[in-house]
Amino acid sequence: MSIGWMLLITILVLQASVLFTTIYLHRSLTHKGLRLHPVIGNLMHLHLMLFTGIIPREWIAVHRKHHAYSDKPGDPHSPYLYGLWKVLFGNAFYYRREANNPATIRRFTRDYEEDMIDKLRIGGWGILGGLAIFLGLFGWAWGPALFVGQALLYVLLNASINSICHMVGYRNFDNKATNLQSIALLTAGEGLHNNHHQFPAAPKLSVKRHEFDPAWPVIRLLVVFRLAEVTMPLPVAQAA
Repeated sequence: MSIGWMLLITILVLQASVLFTTIYLHRSLTHKGLRLHPVIGNLMHLHLMLFTGIIPREWIAVHRKHHAYSDKPGDPHSPYLYGLWKVLFGNAFYYRREANNPATIRRFTRDYEEDMIDKLRIGGWGILGGLAIFLGLFGWAWGPALFVGQALLYVLLNASINSICHMVGYRNFDNKATNLQSIALLTAGEGLHNNHHQFPAAPKLSVKRHEFDPAWPVIRLLVVFRLAEVTMPLPVAQAA
């Protein structure tokens, strides 16, 4: 397999992880803006388990706490509390510190229901399966490097939302989060973070005509095929 094909497959895996994070973890499980068919939910969960090592219950708890204390003492990863650069490059540390707090998990995930992937009890070790897939596809020469590379890029993209998209960009609404369309294009819409903090449960993150939420057309397609159902109102394009 040529290097070009290996890079293309790696980028597709990375972008699938980003897309499934926003649709499955964020908009569906955390904020309940849409309901996914169980088959779709399990497939997205399986992918994230293999290629990111994320445990949904932990992710939900940390993100809900972020909203509960947004940019105030108690926020797990606010750049106003810890500094933009520390959150950008140390977001994984701040995330893991909060995810290891049993009180946070209990308080913010009382409504969490386990799916088929949870019941396998693999947890964060599932990422070894993703590494094995990369080794099988690309061999020992390229597999580990490409796997680690896509994982690090995934971490950095998520960190950019928690750091840059709270301090750099424009605001449609009166909250400290910001919008950056460039980051939104790389994170399946998550860069429209100011909009999201104004309408946390909205399944669509864009509100203005010039804004584009890449995950929204995918959600609409899932709805057409009855693989998803929008359960919360769409955001209102009224600036503060």
